[in-house]
Amino acid sequence: MEKKFPLPLKVKMVMIDLDGTLIDTAPDIAESANRMLVDLGMPRYATEMVATWIGNGISRLVKRALVGNIDGEPEKALFERGYPLFLTHYAALLADKSRPFPGVLDGLRILEEKGYTLVCVTNKAAAFTLPLLKQLNMARYFKLVLSGDSLPQRKPDPLPLLHACKQFGISPDQGVLIGDSGNDTQAARAAGMPVICVTYGYNRGMDVRELHPDAVIDSLTELPKYLVPYTVQLQQKHH
Repeated sequence: MEKKFPLPLKVKMVMIDLDGTLIDTAPDIAESANRMLVDLGMPRYATEMVATWIGNGISRLVKRALVGNIDGEPEKALFERGYPLFLTHYAALLADKSRPFPGVLDGLRILEEKGYTLVCVTNKAAAFTLPLLKQLNMARYFKLVLSGDSLPQRKPDPLPLLHACKQFGISPDQGVLIGDSGNDTQAARAAGMPVICVTYGYNRGMDVRELHPDAVIDSLTELPKYLVPYTVQLQQKHH
């Protein structure tokens, strides 16, 4: 498939997904899901299995864990018992084993030094997003953080991307989304924004090249070579 945007990309804003792109959150999410299942008298799953269920928000993850597959839809009563159990466990475990992927902190520092405006855009609930970024000393890099419940729609809907563009007064082609899954590529394409995928995230075992992003990177430290910065850093519009 022909690339939609020529490289290097001339951008002002770099939007970055959280789970599977910035932070390896699977160990704590999996342990929280498993503690929920144990509470309910159900069997545990391997972390690798739970990782394939990450990416569409917590309620979907809980449903998948309760049924044991990606398209799972548990009985309403079971979900209503399980969901608060998961929230309680995850709040306690949030940054227990979750860590930035290799190269992420160096990559963020380089991007910041080059003057890009950094935005975190995730389907994770806001109650967990900011505490996690703060506990891992990463919140300071981001001028804006959009969580899964910050807006009426979340990825793969383009709304979070378009919202960020509006906040900083740019067109979608002046931004780029960095992600690890089809949620990210679909959102970017729908927004008219270039997208670059990391190879190491939670893409259900599928090669991200099959998603036809504009580029593929093994580490966030590789990202700057695919970008050309604008010189003026953006100021967020205050409404």
